[in-house]
Amino acid sequence: MKRVVVTGGASGIGRHLAIGFAQQGYQIFALDKLETTFSEENIHFFHMDLQDEAQIHHCFQTITERYGEIHILINNGAISKFHKPIFELTSQEFDQVIQTNLRGSFLCCKEFISQHSMGDYGRIINIASTRFHQNEAGWEAYGASKGGLVSLTNSLCVSLANTGITVNAVSPGW
Repeated sequence: MKRVVVTGGASGIGRHLAIGFAQQGYQIFALDKLETTFSEENIHFFHMDLQDEAQIHHCFQTITERYGEIHILINNGAISKFHKPIFELTSQEFDQVIQTNLRGSFLCCKEFISQHSMGDYGRIINIASTRFHQNEAGWEAYGASKGGLVSLTNSLCVSLANTGITVNAVSPGW
């Protein structure tokens, strides 16, 4: 059975991804800082904040020790709540979005990659957004984080070209 980590798995797109993959027979590990429960027995919830590197490391380590190698990572967790004019956006709010959406995804990728032998099967799916290139006023932090995620994805494709891990960015149209 393939094992899938979904960040931001407590609600929204992440929750639907977790349930959908579970219904297809995958073993799911939903990670989120929001507490939740699932009725599906093959979905395991882990409380974790994407801004906390130690929590990310501990979570991935716990999953691999208890269940084995993770086959698929879906970086879905993100903050989009700071949709406000640039004149009102604080540097702390901007940093929080970048820390969660971009740095958190980077750290999850590193943990995922570190548990693989270079020939092993692995898939990384980074959930981007059309906001990275079709931006509008008030979306500076979110757009920057998702643009960075697309760039990170492109670099990972090159860096992991000679491994069994493939990387893709998906931009749902919202």
